[in-house]
Amino acid sequence: MRKKLHLRYWIAFGFLALLLMSFIVWNINSGSIEISVREIMEILFLGKGEDTALNIIWEIRLPRILAAIILGGALSVSGFLLQTFFGNPIASPFVLGISSGAKLVVSLVMIFLLGKSMVASSAVLILAAFVGSMISMGFVLLVAKKVKQMSALIISGIMIGYICSAITDFVITFADDSNIVNLHNWSMGSFSGMNWENVRMMAVVTAVTVLMVFLMSKPISAYQLGEGYAQNMGVNIKLFRVALILLSSILSACVTAFAGPISFVGIAVPHLVKSLLKTARPLLVIPACFLGGAVFCLFCDLIARTAFAPTELSISSVTAVFGAPVVIYIMIRRKRSA
Repeated sequence: MRKKLHLRYWIAFGFLALLLMSFIVWNINSGSIEISVREIMEILFLGKGEDTALNIIWEIRLPRILAAIILGGALSVSGFLLQTFFGNPIASPFVLGISSGAKLVVSLVMIFLLGKSMVASSAVLILAAFVGSMISMGFVLLVAKKVKQMSALIISGIMIGYICSAITDFVITFADDSNIVNLHNWSMGSFSGMNWENVRMMAVVTAVTVLMVFLMSKPISAYQLGEGYAQNMGVNIKLFRVALILLSSILSACVTAFAGPISFVGIAVPHLVKSLLKTARPLLVIPACFLGGAVFCLFCDLIARTAFAPTELSISSVTAVFGAPVVIYIMIRRKRSA
């Protein structure tokens, strides 16, 4: 039995890795200018090729692809942490309004700096998004203390998200500066316009945070079995819950700062990964969630760029199309098992 489980895990991770590599090549190849696989390999590994193709791959497509991988994985892991914290499979940064709170503060900071002819650095954007995430999370936690039903908590989170989004849209709509008006595309969610500075910053923040989450696999596993069991295993519940909130907020903030709010990834991917692995063990689910989120976002970004080219769809529109059915399935299954 143990050998069968190990084989399943190897197959699952191999499958995700194969999908990831396939979508990387597919994303590099797709666009207004098609580049053959042979040219891609020569450019990536030998540094040879036409100047136009070199610039397209290294300055436009590759940063965008890496951003989708890093931010997709971060959002999926953030969703897994929130689902563990609240004990609900449809908890996620987007549903609970955390992404919308981050979007609001980032928008206000960007508008303030642009109004003074200044450009916000990556670190400033992440810090602003983190502040917004923590404010929204604070409201969600206050509601959680007042209501016992998880459905009421989810509805409250959705309302918080709507309020933050409405304020953000109002501010952007009535902005005078043309650069500020262009924030509308970011506010809808997009991986476009990424550069290597953005990629380096998000890679460092995400790598450190996900590593800390992975090191918490054992207490997370104990917490999944109940607070009483976790306490008996020596887990400091208060400190542990604070750590979950902070880590999930940092990951969510990093995503929102660079790509705007992205819907349904944090809900759908953890559920799909658990179904694929047939286990909820954090030691396996956390890295699988990161891989799954990367694959999911690469796939959705490919559709967003190419489905109606040259018009580009917002990434949230595409993730909603594929993620919403998963959420509906989760709710129906929970209703049947209740």
